[in-house]
Amino acid sequence: MEEIGKFFAENPMAAVIAAGEIGFWVFIAAGLAVRYVLRARRASAVLLAMVPLVDVVVLVATVLDLSAGGKPGFTHGLAAVYLGFSVVFGPSMVRWADARFAHRFAGGPPPPPKLQGRERARYEWREWGKCLLACGLAAVALLAAIFAIGEPERVAPLWGWFPRLGTVTTIWLFAGPVWQELFGTREEVRS
Repeated sequence: MEEIGKFFAENPMAAVIAAGEIGFWVFIAAGLAVRYVLRARRASAVLLAMVPLVDVVVLVATVLDLSAGGKPGFTHGLAAVYLGFSVVFGPSMVRWADARFAHRFAGGPPPPPKLQGRERARYEWREWGKCLLACGLAAVALLAAIFAIGEPERVAPLWGWFPRLGTVTTIWLFAGPVWQELFGTREEVRS
């Protein structure tokens, strides 16, 4: 436990990102619990509206750290990636959790069954498209930080994130839609 505390003390942006991720899920869980368990829709709406504010807090903390002379590093790039993926995938994650809460606590319909065949392939292509968008937003955030800082020797770690974004999109492409096209749709034919 001491090592984790030391890590976060030495990497405050990592602590901000971890707190952001925890806050993201806490606001979703609290918002949905208030909606379906306590039946307080307005309070639920307020809590769920806090979810995107978590992204704003991570962004502001990153900007403040860099503008105060913080050395751009791995965690600053991670903050940009977190922001991109949270903005793009956050709404669908809230819908996913909402469907399960509604079923469990409010007699809502059960979550839909797993997609198969062509439907699953279309879903995988959409998710990969969302991955591209998330990486694009992360790249814009990285470029904004790089050009705002303007000192080539300081921003080198941020440039290192572009190949990582390419790796993520490539792995996602082959592990998601390409895999589904090659192997997933065959199961429908064999059935």
